[in-house]
Amino acid sequence: MEPKFWQERWARNQIGFHLPEVNPYLQRHWPQLALAQGAQVLVPLCGKSLDLMWLASHGLRVLGVELSEQAVKAFFSEQNLVPRITRRGVFSVYQADLIEVWCGDFFALDAEAVADCAALYDRAALIALPPLMRAQYAEHLHQLLRPGCQGLLITLDYDQTQKAGPPFAVTDDEVKVLFGSQWTLRVLEEQDILGESWKFVQDGVTQLDERVYQLTMR
Repeated sequence: MEPKFWQERWARNQIGFHLPEVNPYLQRHWPQLALAQGAQVLVPLCGKSLDLMWLASHGLRVLGVELSEQAVKAFFSEQNLVPRITRRGVFSVYQADLIEVWCGDFFALDAEAVADCAALYDRAALIALPPLMRAQYAEHLHQLLRPGCQGLLITLDYDQTQKAGPPFAVTDDEVKVLFGSQWTLRVLEEQDILGESWKFVQDGVTQLDERVYQLTMR
C-alpha cells in the first residue's frame, strides 16, 4: 500500500479499523508476557488506538509508529495530552508522559530508535499490508528487535476471494512462514467473529477467524 492510501483514509475519516475501546485480547493476554515495570513496547501502525493508553496505564513505556500525522494529532488531542514535538531523522516524535509516537514511515525506522523495546504489540499492522509488504514488515521487525523480545500479534483470516483488503487475510500458515524462523509462536486464542462484523457479512464473507499469537524472539 502506498502511504497516500492511508493518508487519504484518515483524511476521509474512513477508519473502520479504529476500535473505540481497548482491545479485549490485549487486556486478556498481555499479562502473560510478564514484562518488567517500565519496559518499552513497540506498536507499529498504531493509529490513534486506545491500546496505547492502556499499555501506559500499566507502567509500560510506549513507542508507537504511525504514518498519518492527522492520526497522531488526534490521539494526543482526544486523550487530553499535550505532546512535546521533536525531530528524529525523518520522523516527527510526539511525546507525553510514557507515550511517544513516531510520525513517519515504519520502514524508515532503525534499530537504534527501538533499542530499548522489549516487547511488540501488533493489532493492526500486519493485516493492513498486502502480501509482499507483509514479508518486508516481518523482515524489518527481525532486523529491529533483539532476542528475548516478546509480543502479541492479532490476525484476521478469511477467504480473500470473498472480500478485498484491507484488512487483509493472514492465514496461520503465513504467520508461521513470516515469523517461524525467528520467533517462537503460540496461539493463545482463536474465534470466528463474523457475527460481530456486519461489514464483512454484507460483503459476503462466510467465516472470519481472529487469532491471537504470543511471540518470543529467539
